[in-house]
Amino acid sequence: MAKRYAVILAAGQGTRMKSKLYKVLHPVAGRPMLQHVIGQLNAIQPNEMVTIVGHGADDVAEYIDDNSRLVLQEEQLGTGHAVLQAEDLLKDKNGTTIVVCGDTPLITSETYRMLFDYHENVGAKATVLTARAPNPAGYGRVIRDERNEVERIVEEKDADDHERSVDEINTGTYCFDNKVLFDALQHVSNDNAQGEYYLPDVIEILQNRGETVGAYQTSDFEETLGINDRKALAHAETVMKRRINDTHMRNGVTLIDPDNTYIGPDVVMEPDVLIHPGCIITGKAVIQSDAEIGPHTEIHNCSVGQAALIRQSVAKDSYIGDRVQAGPYAHIRPETSVGSEAKVGNFVEVKKSSLGDKSKVPHLSYIGDADIGSRVNIGCGTITVNYDGNNKHVTAIEDDAFVGCNSNLIAPVTVGKGSYIAAGSTITDHVPEDSLSIARARQTNKEGYVSRIKNQKKD
Repeated sequence: MAKRYAVILAAGQGTRMKSKLYKVLHPVAGRPMLQHVIGQLNAIQPNEMVTIVGHGADDVAEYIDDNSRLVLQEEQLGTGHAVLQAEDLLKDKNGTTIVVCGDTPLITSETYRMLFDYHENVGAKATVLTARAPNPAGYGRVIRDERNEVERIVEEKDADDHERSVDEINTGTYCFDNKVLFDALQHVSNDNAQGEYYLPDVIEILQNRGETVGAYQTSDFEETLGINDRKALAHAETVMKRRINDTHMRNGVTLIDPDNTYIGPDVVMEPDVLIHPGCIITGKAVIQSDAEIGPHTEIHNCSVGQAALIRQSVAKDSYIGDRVQAGPYAHIRPETSVGSEAKVGNFVEVKKSSLGDKSKVPHLSYIGDADIGSRVNIGCGTITVNYDGNNKHVTAIEDDAFVGCNSNLIAPVTVGKGSYIAAGSTITDHVPEDSLSIARARQTNKEGYVSRIKNQKKD
């Protein structure tokens, strides 16, 4: 098989986005659109990939993996000029080069593969990826001759009325014979309305030389959508969300309301997971079988165990074990580990803590910087007081301990194995195992006090 190369055009400023964020870094399903393009190209394993950048090059470089080389287009003079920036890296190599736009995040690796295969099978020197557009306004038109072969591609600004009526559009994705591409680029002129060097002009140059020019038409116009403004970005988000959700449902996940369920592209879910409406699951989250999530739960970069139940809660960068119950309205913050069959109840916040198997924090508590053993019960209103104004300190609660309601555990402090903390206590010293610790003021009743105060006010 011939060697294959890829050139990604990502140098445009994207003024229609009206944003300080570089155009190709706008996210679709939580991932910059350029990363979608690179990821799909990586799936077909090109021998070499080059990304052409301009505005915001330093920011873009952070999102380009080692599989792509970065080339700067200092002055943006059109798509033909952009591809020419890769000349020093590619011009002398034999093979096929695909040219794609960095703002087309919906094109799949399968479409790229079929375009490559079609181009090479027909022996073309250039092949255009085309689509039928319901509303072709803004796109370059593919003009065919009486034999239904590509005659030329005309930009809308340079098209006449007849050409504008054509609904077959140029998606901006091409395959070229690599050496032929860089030779033809030397002959592209900027004699047009914009004074730019258009990559589609290579098609006409090759046709004038008698070379074979092909057109591979994809059946899915939405896949070829280019993102030029916020409206198109929102539409791409909808398409990507539907694509991701459909994949999970085909793999055995139940989404009760897929139109109102948001799942990131890197999320892994096993069969028989149940997702209620309003959930947002992003990052590298992994959710194991029989887990039930939601409604209205946000999970980011978490591992969720088998048969766990998380309702109306937020969990980030944490481990949640098998058969855990969390929520409603729990907040599991980063670096938390919740053991199997543990409970993080309503209005409980846990941060950078470990909660052992079968331990319970049922409601209205803050657990921060704590190491909690197994089978521990934390009463309502308990706080691990972890911050002294300068540093964070750890609270350790050993296996089988019982902490009564409205207790303050002033870190650093250890509650020994099997110990009890009386309700309302403020614990400042270590508690030995198998002990009862009471740390509260003795109750004093002053009878008749309220009446005396009221009488003083009347006088």
